[in-house]
Amino acid sequence: MKTAIVGGGAAGFFLAINLKEMCPEMQVTIFEKSKKVLAKVEVSGGGRCNCTNSFEAVTDLSQVYPRGHRLLKRLFKTFDYRDAYAWFEAHGVKLTTQEDNCVFPMSQDSHTIINLFLAEAKRHGIDIRTQHKIESLDELKDYDFKVITTGGGTASMAGVPVTSPVPSLFTFSIEDEALRALMGTVIEDATASIPGTKLKSNGPLLITHWGMSGPAILKLSSYAARDLYEHNYQMPLAVNWTSQKEPEIQQDPQKQIATIRPFGLPSRLWDYLVQKTLGERAQNRWQNLNPKELNRLTNALCNDQYQIAGRAAFKDEFVTCGGIDLSGINPNTLEAKTLPQLYFAGEVLDIDGITGGFNFQAAWTTAYVVSMAITQQVRCSQSPSEG
Repeated sequence: MKTAIVGGGAAGFFLAINLKEMCPEMQVTIFEKSKKVLAKVEVSGGGRCNCTNSFEAVTDLSQVYPRGHRLLKRLFKTFDYRDAYAWFEAHGVKLTTQEDNCVFPMSQDSHTIINLFLAEAKRHGIDIRTQHKIESLDELKDYDFKVITTGGGTASMAGVPVTSPVPSLFTFSIEDEALRALMGTVIEDATASIPGTKLKSNGPLLITHWGMSGPAILKLSSYAARDLYEHNYQMPLAVNWTSQKEPEIQQDPQKQIATIRPFGLPSRLWDYLVQKTLGERAQNRWQNLNPKELNRLTNALCNDQYQIAGRAAFKDEFVTCGGIDLSGINPNTLEAKTLPQLYFAGEVLDIDGITGGFNFQAAWTTAYVVSMAITQQVRCSQSPSEG
């Protein structure tokens, strides 16, 4: 029995290794179009590989998977983040969980994961063919099982419904020179939202030389991926720098406004907000502020308005929303409904998560489920027929 896996990334390798562990007699070949396998694993998490998450802060999967959360809830019953943690440790990779619930190899080096995958592939005799682009399923007619574990472009050849892929997890370009002059400023707990929608996220926000980044922005880009795409990445953005609904500024009537730094905001940001709101009156004392000015200043803290001018690349992530439409696959096995013995795993599926190890977890889960489904098919075909 032979299985072809198209795509030498995280999902492809995890699937191949688990399939060989479950079904040692299976011949497994990985086809990768580029020279190098596991390229995204190498650069993910700043080269440290944020391989999963503890999910301690997650009360509903929709919080971290804007698309595909219902399917993953089902699949997690077979293989979830606890199983992934145990799998890596059992295969010799010690993991560590950070305060933000992100899980990394204890080595803090993505090559620990890559070396594990390559060693296991070699041990199991998995055939890895790089610079080998598969353009049609006809090229794989000699294989009993076919699995696609690569991006949305390859999905179209499968004859299965595809939701057009669009970028997810990116930073925002904002054409505000005064704001961008604050580059490097980090606000530990901000809330970013798209006015007129229910789309919002909170967390650390980083001001950059091109606009805004950080977890709050990356999460929002994931939640709003399709909306932003449909509006050519030109949409309004609201920022609550305090993450409080109605912040009350502690005032000292005798002091100058600029000398009071409310809510622990970085002084550069506070100076920017005061100047932006009050202009020449920014040098006044608190007692000289009239109610309208105080209201404007409070509004700048909790409802600061910007215009997104475009998306900027986020060097550590390569995520798209879109891919194989989940209605076209068996939700228990990830097999194509119209093409038996064709399976899908990883980001080729219309499943994507926010930053924090959630996309890798989706890759491990879907890959494991497919390896199990193929093994069960093999076992059933080998069972002696009755009568």
